[in-house]
Amino acid sequence: MNCLICFTEITPQISWSALFSKEEEAPVCGSCKRKFSFIEREVCQKCDRPLVQLDAQFIIEDLCTDCVRWEKESLWAGALERNYSAVMYNDFAKEVIAQFKYRGDYVLAHVFASLLKKKLAAIPFDLIVPIPLSEERQYERGFNQSEALIRACGYEPSSLLARTHSEKQSKKSRSERIHLSKVFQIKEPIPNQKILLIDDIYTTGSTLRHAAKCLKKAGALSVSSLSFARG
Repeated sequence: MNCLICFTEITPQISWSALFSKEEEAPVCGSCKRKFSFIEREVCQKCDRPLVQLDAQFIIEDLCTDCVRWEKESLWAGALERNYSAVMYNDFAKEVIAQFKYRGDYVLAHVFASLLKKKLAAIPFDLIVPIPLSEERQYERGFNQSEALIRACGYEPSSLLARTHSEKQSKKSRSERIHLSKVFQIKEPIPNQKILLIDDIYTTGSTLRHAAKCLKKAGALSVSSLSFARG
């Protein structure tokens, strides 16, 4: 088997567990895997940002000050219960995600899935929901990257949300993202369901909170999110 990122042949690792059980083949070589910066140790208990990266003045108990600000705003308090991420959005992750999203290398979803499955298994949820793209963006890319991640992890996405705001949020300031009028609409009520949102990157958390708020209004019991990379 060859690495899905660099195409070099993957040498199987011999271990005692491999002798007694069939292990799933990793779609990424050790060299590429080591280029990702995995999120470990102490993290913000809202957004998974590693606290070691922050000065003490930007940490309040077990939260980063960004999340404290979100929770202090009555409009957003409690909308998103928790975000989980697998890796930091370093230069290598940025390049691989760009190859996946913008250059149409769909098979890379299996690389991301192999690195997400451990965190996914630890999160309780009833429905797993992708962040939707606008019709224009979906046409440009040919697929929704969040749906691809869900399917690569072995689940069927629940398409409960539709995007009503088509402008790229990545080009907006935090304030502009927060004050967008309506980004998503819900397709059906979801009373008492635990929802897990899936996205490729968590940056400010604005997109996920807009989606979470929409889902909570539709009756969701709780909304958490899992993103591959933490920006």
